[in-house]
Amino acid sequence: MSQRSQYPFYIAVLFLIGAGLLLAVLRHSELGIPWFVGEQQPVWMVEARVDFEATGEPVLASLSIPNSPPGFRVLARNAASPGYGFSIIEERGNLRAEWSIREADGPQTLFFNVQLTEDESSQGGRSAQSRQPRPETVFWEEPQATAIEEVLERAAAKSSSPESLARELIKLMRSSDPDQNISLLLSGQNYTQLLSRMLNHAGIPSRIADGLRLEDARRLQSLRPYLQIHNGERWLTFNPQTGEQGLPEDVLLWRQAAVSLLDVTGGTSSQVSFSMLQQTVPTLQLASSEAVQSGLGFLSLYELPIEEQGMFRMLLLLPLGALVVAFMRIIIGVKTSGTFMPVLIAVAFVQTTLIPGLVAFLSVVALGLVMRSYLSSLNLLLVSRISALIILVIFITTGISIIGYQMGFNAGMTVTFFPMVILAWTIERMSILWEEEGPREVMVQGSGSLFVAVLAYLLMSLPLARHLTFNFPELHLVTFGLILLMGQYTGYKLSELRRFAPVKAFD
Repeated sequence: MSQRSQYPFYIAVLFLIGAGLLLAVLRHSELGIPWFVGEQQPVWMVEARVDFEATGEPVLASLSIPNSPPGFRVLARNAASPGYGFSIIEERGNLRAEWSIREADGPQTLFFNVQLTEDESSQGGRSAQSRQPRPETVFWEEPQATAIEEVLERAAAKSSSPESLARELIKLMRSSDPDQNISLLLSGQNYTQLLSRMLNHAGIPSRIADGLRLEDARRLQSLRPYLQIHNGERWLTFNPQTGEQGLPEDVLLWRQAAVSLLDVTGGTSSQVSFSMLQQTVPTLQLASSEAVQSGLGFLSLYELPIEEQGMFRMLLLLPLGALVVAFMRIIIGVKTSGTFMPVLIAVAFVQTTLIPGLVAFLSVVALGLVMRSYLSSLNLLLVSRISALIILVIFITTGISIIGYQMGFNAGMTVTFFPMVILAWTIERMSILWEEEGPREVMVQGSGSLFVAVLAYLLMSLPLARHLTFNFPELHLVTFGLILLMGQYTGYKLSELRRFAPVKAFD
């Protein structure tokens, strides 16, 4: 009979390992879950302060607020406005914070704060409109109209694209030796507004954006104007003073497409100032808080109730214990009392910590073996003997818990996490093994079980292992694949190399 091909098996294992790694990378990139424990991420707290003088009439204040600024991701928005009604409204794709009150008089102060984190994937600058923006129609009077035509003609002669035209125009307007046309245009004009109008006149959609330079612990800061043009694909940002293209990393575009920054009815002398503060928060906290909003949020265990999350934190450690047991038994050749027993002992050690767990385990097994020897003398049937042994194990663990609590050892209360049935069956197996193979084999398998359980506990108690198993559960597909691969191993175990060493020397 021909041997069955192993290629489908290895292909399936590689598929499992690849799928587990791919899903983990996808979860990291989409949800932002960090690979390592304790990673921190900077978060900016930016507060806008609105001051105005109310005139005793109904007040409606509307402030443009960031929606999706380039290079940043908005985490939360809050307002402090005692006595005022507050809401966030959307106007043509732009967000505005709106305060209202029936009557107000005298100085008024309103606060709006936003939490942001840096996000390189946030391109921003995308038009909220579904169609291509069009340049605004601009009318000029003489002699400005003639001067603008000549300046734009000079800039166009040295450019070949909308962005290069914008750069050349800024260079001409900021020349250290301006000609008569430029001097005429700059006199009594808002410079940035003039640039935007000139570019619109040249057929290039242009607008003014307000940026805020982020500096830690700064107060009473103001916005700086930036020039934006649309090159047919996206909005590009320019420094109107230097012509530098691109937005600096420390600049937050507070207003992009909104018509106005602040509108106040029922008040006078309105102004806006900004304060900011930088903090660091755990990256995992940010990722878990935004998991619901992400497309992969349904894969996150953080959507489960807290009680079930705690259960899965422990349950998802079991595959690591199974991996250790498989490796130690198949590759190393350590003898254990069953396959599941070391894993369950390791889980109990995680609950009780190592030293109290070892003491409790040895105490229960030792007392159980004494009780089992007495039951053996009664010549009971196997089912009755195992059932009686389970009850005795429960009594023993209960007694250890009570004694430990009375002595001030709180770890004694967690002894009940030991798997009672498995403990009872292990005591039964050790007793039979004692009768058939002798005490030496009992010591070998018992010590092997404890040794493997301690190794599994050391792996399962690592903070990184806890972090990866709970936040990237798909990595257990890799664990599954490795266990399947070890199941195909038919070579010598490492412990057997010593036994066959004389044969090798003889050869």
